[in-house]
Amino acid sequence: MGGAMSWVSERNLVSAISNAGGFGVIACGAMFPDLLEKEIIETQKLTNKPFGVNLITMHPKLGELIDVCIETKVSHIVLAGGLPTKPNIEKIKGAGIKVMCFAPALSLAKRLVKMGVDALIIEGMEAGGHIGPVSTSVLAQEILPHFKNEQIPVFVAGGIGRGEMIINYLEMGASGCQIGTLFVCTNESIAHKNFKEVFIKSAARNAIPSVQISADFPVIPVRAIANKASDDFMKRQKEVIDEYQKGQISKEDGQLEIEKFWAGALRRAVIDGDVETGSLMAGQSVGMVDREKPVKEVVNMLVQQANNHIERKSVEAAKQIVNQ
Repeated sequence: MGGAMSWVSERNLVSAISNAGGFGVIACGAMFPDLLEKEIIETQKLTNKPFGVNLITMHPKLGELIDVCIETKVSHIVLAGGLPTKPNIEKIKGAGIKVMCFAPALSLAKRLVKMGVDALIIEGMEAGGHIGPVSTSVLAQEILPHFKNEQIPVFVAGGIGRGEMIINYLEMGASGCQIGTLFVCTNESIAHKNFKEVFIKSAARNAIPSVQISADFPVIPVRAIANKASDDFMKRQKEVIDEYQKGQISKEDGQLEIEKFWAGALRRAVIDGDVETGSLMAGQSVGMVDREKPVKEVVNMLVQQANNHIERKSVEAAKQIVNQ
């Protein structure tokens, strides 16, 4: 399953993932209904395979975006960025569309299932973009055993870059894995060549979460490759804190100044190629990105790694039986 990445997960990449045997997901992000409708229709022209649409629950036009998905006969909707409302879930399901939601904890996973979601995605802090505080492996151990005997598919995401890891999560009870970072540097990805080059050169340790300096000014952690913008963000936080302590700015205005810092930063990096002042959102699996390649090659690589892993385990198991 392709992770929905703003400015990256559009018609070309999404259709390529689905055509290669995966499940592409359009990142709606801040798109308004007319633009989303066009993106879905253009994606449908490029593939006859199923794909999904990721909608942000806090979007001011969420209801209209859902209507667009219903009208264009999208098969799956992923609701992200907050707890969805039951009426929205019921509206989507009533139209025959499958609903998938992110569950950052077991308690929330149970709640979402009671609300009627069809599948869950658990994403650990190794992922790129906005992240929670818990690692993928811990979330998997907490949530997967609970749903192993239930008819609720669970997909695992965050830092996954090899087929062997996919098999491990499948054995724990997952239905599949969601991968984003590996697809950024594909031929079909429209990301700027500068953006792709940074990914290829980066190691896992270069993809770090944004740092919050003061509890008075909370920062939602975002994992991205460190660059000049990362340093400038730290400086801006310190300036705002200093202004607040001197009574030169209110807490509310200070918070707004900090949140405004990253406005348009992802687009600057992905589309314009500004890798200095743009946001280089990436998961820690970026260290496994070595070159630009077709989506089909990435999918085949993961499948081959998974098959080789299964084969090795079968051979080892057979040897143990013979030795007994």
